[in-house]
Amino acid sequence: MRFLIFSDIHGNVEALNAVLAFAKKKKIAHFVCLGDLVGYGASPNEVIQKVRQLKPLSMIRGNHDKAVGGQESIDSFNPIAASAIRWTRKSVSKSHGDFLRRLDKGPKTVAGRFSICHGSPFDEDYYIFGEYDADEAFGYLNPGLGFFGHTHFPFVYIKHGDKVQGIFVDCEDYEVRIEEGRSYLINPGSVGQPRDRDPRASFIVYDADHKLVRFYRLDYDIEAAQKKIRKADLPHALADRLAVGL
Repeated sequence: MRFLIFSDIHGNVEALNAVLAFAKKKKIAHFVCLGDLVGYGASPNEVIQKVRQLKPLSMIRGNHDKAVGGQESIDSFNPIAASAIRWTRKSVSKSHGDFLRRLDKGPKTVAGRFSICHGSPFDEDYYIFGEYDADEAFGYLNPGLGFFGHTHFPFVYIKHGDKVQGIFVDCEDYEVRIEEGRSYLINPGSVGQPRDRDPRASFIVYDADHKLVRFYRLDYDIEAAQKKIRKADLPHALADRLAVGL
């Protein structure tokens, strides 16, 4: 059974389209989204519509989803992010806004095989950056395999005994074999706004039958996404960063 696991699309339908085109060529049994459909990008309605059509789909909310839905204040967001949230609130349809507000809070167990969260298993808005954060998160992880987003960095944390190892995934087609006696927290990176200096859309496929996680990177039409951001009069920095993966 293959799960396509992705996160942090952030209103970038061009990047999402590349991932969905990939999925059509693979035998994907289940789609899993770790949150943040919206924010930053200029195509929130298109992104929400496409994700809603995925079947079967397991999903949780992200902090930008909450903010657009009015469930979280934008006071903690930086000025550029807050500006994008305000624009998205005005732009998203009522139906799609209602969908965002109905999204589940993480963590959530998928098919009895693994858990998903946006930030961490103990706080949906908390950033896991480094082994210390991951070690705390492992204490809340059940079962021993979890997937998270929020940081926009493709990363693997493995706990064996009292030791936690962090692995930054800086190449495509990187594979992780899920082994008995170890716990795993895995971030697929960001589809729509990577921040690891690689502008390509990032996601993973988990083959549950073979206990294998594989990371993928895909090119997409960055210029088209940039043009939409600038035409919408969103902060131009949001367009510029897509080309450099920041």
